Amino acid sequence: MDRLGTTFAALSDPTRRAMVDRLSRGPATVHGLTEPFALSQQMISKHIAYLVRARIVVKTKRGRESVCTLRPEAIRKVSDWAFRYRQFWEESFDKLDAVVKEMKRENEGGQG
Repeated sequence: MDRLGTTFAALSDPTRRAMVDRLSRGPATVHGLTEPFALSQQMISKHIAYLVRARIVVKTKRGRESVCTLRPEAIRKVSDWAFRYRQFWEESFDKLDAVVKEMKRENEGGQG
């Protein structure tokens, strides 16, 4: 799987997205990431490992604790990819809007 595909796969899980959301506000300990979820420490560790493998999160040791930090460049790649398609869809909707308006004008002109 390519890097972007790996990133999307990692972000496909709601728990991992919630972790990314939390980390967007700053680094957190593994324990800190565990608190809001009704999941075992082992399950949380698996989610964190998935985010680390996808290079979305960096996990470092600080004394006895592990601290997770978001890698914004990974999220930026997703944003850049989505932005290209956003432009495409906006242009497509603008063209569709113009066609619909033209059809309405023609329809109104034919009735008068």
